[in-house]
Amino acid sequence: QVQLVESGGGLVQAGGSLRLSCAASGSIFSINAMGWYRQAPGKQRELVAAITSGGSTNYADSVKGRFTISRDNAKNTVYLQMNSLKPEDTAVYYCNADLEAKGLGYFDYWGQGTQVTVSS
Repeated sequence: QVQLVESGGGLVQAGGSLRLSCAASGSIFSINAMGWYRQAPGKQRELVAAITSGGSTNYADSVKGRFTISRDNAKNTVYLQMNSLKPEDTAVYYCNADLEAKGLGYFDYWGQGTQVTVSS
């Protein structure tokens, strides 16, 4: 059984910062890319940032220069440092991992989501 558990969401004023964490646990053999997605009310889920096992990163244009994704491979954990937050960053943020569970092939796994609310 594989689980992705997110933490770090909350309410912050515009211009503030939050740090999200997502830890993968269970019978994990290896992890490829990990990433963060978000979904605002009435909108489709969108990619925020992703990072490969080698450390290459990719960001949505709307967060470049403000958000930083990183990972600790030894802890199977991915982080999202969010600075200069804007009200339009308000959404449920989901962690995603492309990983191989022991005895299975590679599949996408998702966390339960964590709410980020930015007040103006």
